[in-house]
Amino acid sequence: MKDETKCLHAGYTPKNTEPRVVPIVQSTTYVYDNTEEVAAVFDDPTKSLIYSRFANPTVMAVEDKIAALEGGIGAMCTTSGQAASLLSVLNIAQAGDSIISTAEIYGGTVNLFAFTFKKLGIETIWVDKNSTDEEIEAAFKPNTKAVFGETIANPALTVFDIERFANIAHRNNVPLIIDNTFATPILCKPIEFGADIVIHSTTKYMDGHAVQVGGVIVDSGKFDWAASGKFPELVEPDESYHGISYTETYGKAAYIIKARMQLMRDFGVYPAAHSAFLLNLGLETLAVRMKQYCENAQTVAEYLQKSPHVERVIYPGLEGDESHELAKKYLKGCSGVISFVIKGGREGAMKWMNSLELASNEVHVADIRTCVLHPASETHRQLTDEQLVAAGIEAGMVRLSVGLENVDDILADLERGFAQL
Repeated sequence: MKDETKCLHAGYTPKNTEPRVVPIVQSTTYVYDNTEEVAAVFDDPTKSLIYSRFANPTVMAVEDKIAALEGGIGAMCTTSGQAASLLSVLNIAQAGDSIISTAEIYGGTVNLFAFTFKKLGIETIWVDKNSTDEEIEAAFKPNTKAVFGETIANPALTVFDIERFANIAHRNNVPLIIDNTFATPILCKPIEFGADIVIHSTTKYMDGHAVQVGGVIVDSGKFDWAASGKFPELVEPDESYHGISYTETYGKAAYIIKARMQLMRDFGVYPAAHSAFLLNLGLETLAVRMKQYCENAQTVAEYLQKSPHVERVIYPGLEGDESHELAKKYLKGCSGVISFVIKGGREGAMKWMNSLELASNEVHVADIRTCVLHPASETHRQLTDEQLVAAGIEAGMVRLSVGLENVDDILADLERGFAQL
């Protein structure tokens, strides 16, 4: 099936007389006829459903759909994108280990890696995405367990060279983990370029309607954990789960099964059935929506580039953008998110935003409706202009998430703001 068809049909196929739409199974527990059957599932939760902290039929349908879209062997949904980032690393790293990450990733992930992981004894080694292969290779240590990057960085909007970093990671016998939130599998399938694990904040484009928070981890099934020699927790018997060896028992699905049987068991960050139901509604229109987001954003970016009130525009779809060539290689569109700098600094940006009527001023992105965020006066308002520059945020910078309204209405709203400057 093509992506448009997968969005509608993958993950759930009703049998005769069953519901056409994925049903909401609002239950935490499942009934068995005898104790032996329950014991068998405790030995191996993949045999059947036992408790909705591990799995739920509604959530499983969504997991299968996302795995199909990404081309993975399996997926596990979580309660947030942050939870997906957390578990994707904790599944293969522990105290005393390190990971390598590019610096241009979501700020929340930076905090998770730089501060919380440090408290857990996991070191994050930061590299510049433009570093040479040799410079990146030099960052590896014997205890390095993964490389991490974002397909389209939030909010830097730079495009990650997936194939290059995958090759470097594999030369060092570790997997590449990719956050594919902004691109979604409609615009980019990182596994096709060598990524081993793909994660998403499903709160963003996958949901698209700002109605639920969630995340997902997708396992490509292509990384050879046993041959690597660096992941005994996947190969050797797990004392916390009846001495099972994940690679011996589950083969290519070892990573995602371990994540569910071990980490989901202990952290319990599994989404509710109703949240998954809402997410599925968003997924059903994902392919259609992503095409329109990209079309609208390209028109808006070109408009902004010509505006006398704008210093510069950051959007990979523009000729001359630093990521334009990588975008042509990896992306079928550059999403609906644009960053641009308004002349007049903080005051100019605030005045422009306050004059908008259609676009919502909100701390969100990748919504079905156009929304804007001004970091200097909102999320980073405690910083001076000098501190903002040091943090890579210009005082006049605005993050614009282009929605699905008629693009002429979006442009008219932006022009309304510029008219006040």
